[in-house]
Order: sequence, then structure tokens, then C-alpha cells
Amino acid sequence: MAGILAPRRWTPAEIVELAVAHDLAELEVEAGGMRVRVVRRHAEAAARPSAAAAPTALAQPSPAVAAEAGTITIEAPMVGTFYRSPSPEAPPFVSEGDTIKEGQTLCVIEAMKLMNEIDAKLGGRIVKVLVDNAQPVQFGQPLFLLEPLK
Repeated sequence: MAGILAPRRWTPAEIVELAVAHDLAELEVEAGGMRVRVVRRHAEAAARPSAAAAPTALAQPSPAVAAEAGTITIEAPMVGTFYRSPSPEAPPFVSEGDTIKEGQTLCVIEAMKLMNEIDAKLGGRIVKVLVDNAQPVQFGQPLFLLEPLK
């Protein structure tokens, strides 16, 4: 049976997401001549709960904003640093009030020194940007409120 199924090709972002989703301290994947190793520092975060908790608490939207009728929350697909534009001098990919289309780049999340473009899964209007530029984000953290196109 060997050779019938091709090995799955994982992107580094998917590997990081897998480690975070399953709360793994360490994960190593090797396939197709590429090896990616993710090491998460659980003990360090537990030793400094106040420092780790502060950015997350500030970046979370208020319940009133998240519950806005007719909107969809676009969440972070990985842990990393949120950037609204491709470079410090460039304008943001999207701003509040912008109409976007499916596949359009919304932001970049830097994870393990890799810049991952986050694209819209559907078109609509950006109602609210929920995270400040250059702030750390967690997997599943709300980034934008989107009013879908009708």
C-alpha cells in the first residue's frame, strides 16, 4: 500500500495553528524535504500571568460590539502579531466602512517570522476593526466585524 497516498503538505501556519488548537508544548512535522518545529513556552506564560493576560484583555471586543445584529465576526486563524498594512508606511489593507470582496486581503498576521496574509472568505462591509496595529492576537480572537453583502 505504500505510495498510494501522497503525504499531506502542511503550511507552517497550519502547523502553528495545530499546536495551538491542541495546546501542544512541542510539535515537529517533516514532509517533502521540509521540517517545521513549533515549541511553545507554557511554563514561561504561567510564571508571568499578568504580563500575558494584559494584551489579550485589551484586544478583546466588548460584548455589545460583538453582538451587533447582522454582522459576522472574522477571527484570527492563528496566534501571532496583527498588522493592518503590508509595511509601516503603507495604507491599511481595509478600514471601517470599506466594502470588500471575497479573497481580498484584510490583514497580515506574523507568526514565527512568517507573514501570513488573511483573506476574506466572503464579501461585505467592514463595520469595525477590533484589534490595533502591531498587537498580539490569539487563535480565534475576533479581528473584524463584517456586514455580509446581501
